Amino acid sequence: MRPLIARRDTPPLTARRGPVAPPPAPPPVAEPVHRDPAPSIWSYRVQRLWLTPLFRRVLRVGVPSFALVFGTGLYFSDEGHRTAILDGLQEIRREIEARPEFRVNVLGIDGASDRLTAEIRGALALDLPVSSFDLDLEALRQRVEALPAVARADLRIQSGGYLAVRVTERVPALIWQTREGIVLIDREGHFVDALGDRQLEAPLPMVAGEGADRVVDEALALHAAAAPLGDRLRGFVRMGERRWDVVLTDDRRILLPERGAVQALDRALALQDATDILGRDVLRLDLRNPDRLTVQLTPAAIEELRRLRALERDTLTGGTSG
Repeated sequence: MRPLIARRDTPPLTARRGPVAPPPAPPPVAEPVHRDPAPSIWSYRVQRLWLTPLFRRVLRVGVPSFALVFGTGLYFSDEGHRTAILDGLQEIRREIEARPEFRVNVLGIDGASDRLTAEIRGALALDLPVSSFDLDLEALRQRVEALPAVARADLRIQSGGYLAVRVTERVPALIWQTREGIVLIDREGHFVDALGDRQLEAPLPMVAGEGADRVVDEALALHAAAAPLGDRLRGFVRMGERRWDVVLTDDRRILLPERGAVQALDRALALQDATDILGRDVLRLDLRNPDRLTVQLTPAAIEELRRLRALERDTLTGGTSG
């Protein structure tokens, strides 16, 4: 039988293209390099150095720190950079200080009289509102305590922009007459105010003489002991900065010793109760010598005593001649 597809008697395609080239030869295989398993001396030293804790700490901390410090120093070595940084910081500070929560708007003063309150406001001289960062509380406290009538002062900034000033005012204890005028002093001898500038709530003891401000406690003790004298008492005079004279009405005086002045005054008052010696013509009652009481009479009493003695002498003379 004949095939449905006719056959060609032609050679294969490969036969027409020519002979097939042989496959390429494989590349030459490189021979393996035989390396010494033992590290070199430098490799060994590097490995040992890496195992050193100090070296690792220097690389991890020291080198970055040095680079940071060096870079910062290099940056700030330029004056322009420094000025820019400082200006920026100043601007930030001004913005913070200008915030409302840091401003002081009200000044309050407690514990002071109206007159002292006005003096404190004048001494502080604050132009409110003001930033709390601009207030030196210690310097302001010293200003307030520099006022004669202020014993202690405490300044604090409270919430709401309130500057609180708490004052302990000096309390007058004595009226002291000096060469410059009449002033008020407290129990510690500190000047409080001039007498003409202060309205007293109650009468105070009157003292005079140099050094009276250094013995205020003794003057107050004498005033308490002299209470039985009542309206006769005028005050106390410090004599020679050593002792006291008790000044009474009609320029009468009780001269007290340097030591034991209160006890000597008690003895004088006991004598007054027994003899009413101060109701007689006595100008000075001298107790400076504790062993002897000396009495100085008034000029009128001395003149009367002289008259009586002359009369007695004349009487005796007349009786003898008769």
